[in-house]
Amino acid sequence: MQLQQLSYFLAVAETCHFTRAAERVHVAQPSLSQQIRALERELGADLFHRARGNITLTDAGQALLPLARRILADAESARIEVREVAGLRRGRVRLGATPSLCTGLLPQVLRAYHREHPGISLRIEEGGSRDLVRELATGSLDLALLILPLQNHDPALATTELLSEELVVVSAAHAAPPTAEPWIEVQDLRDQPLVMFRHGYDLRESTIAACRAEGFEPDFAVEGGEMDAVLAMVEAGLGIAVVPSMVAERRLLRVTPFAPPGLRRTIGLAHRKDVEPPRAARELRRVLLAYLAEAARDGRLSRGASPR
Repeated sequence: MQLQQLSYFLAVAETCHFTRAAERVHVAQPSLSQQIRALERELGADLFHRARGNITLTDAGQALLPLARRILADAESARIEVREVAGLRRGRVRLGATPSLCTGLLPQVLRAYHREHPGISLRIEEGGSRDLVRELATGSLDLALLILPLQNHDPALATTELLSEELVVVSAAHAAPPTAEPWIEVQDLRDQPLVMFRHGYDLRESTIAACRAEGFEPDFAVEGGEMDAVLAMVEAGLGIAVVPSMVAERRLLRVTPFAPPGLRRTIGLAHRKDVEPPRAARELRRVLLAYLAEAARDGRLSRGASPR
């Protein structure tokens, strides 16, 4: 049974005339009659009583009529739905991002995207880069903003460098500065009470690695928090923390940069190589790149951040 056959059947049922039905569906009358016969053979029953000048539905035709109308209506709804998705009037994007990016970069990007495509729903998954890589590999995410280079990089992922960002030390505004200088060295973190992120956080791994490269293990005053919790604990004077400059400038904290060459991190965008991201996701990627380029020109990127 074909949709075309059902549309021919409906035209005959509503006009009670084969020639007028053929004109309605813009097909030759012999072709329409042939398709109706094929439909009847498929169903195993006559659909019309055929008398000269008098075409009426059989009992089988009467039973098929409401079903045919519903099937054709559903098919049209499906066509409209697909056209809306293709035209970015509806759809969904599943985006993963590290917590600091959810706090610092994403709100402005998503606002710009939603303004252009209000019908697209957005699902955001927060997590560390390793967790996001797993989500991408299983198809749970379309795109992910994460920290490069990836550890145990999955060759099935395509990555694009977006942004290089400075890492800084934050401390409570009411407390004494962490050093007498306007900058800080990694070795100055020795014996300083650190507020440390939970396991799996990229910032935790990079901070510990930088300290170990200087020959010491960092001292944790508090550990195990997410970004907002860590910043709140620093504000309360429980210790200092190493965070991205993009996040630090949005809180009432003392910000101390590292001495040159400093500590930096690279933010990238990743997706699976074997599956082209949906059009809505590709459009989000375009909006993100456009936002970064415009923000760099206008000086709206945070201090120490620069597009790659």
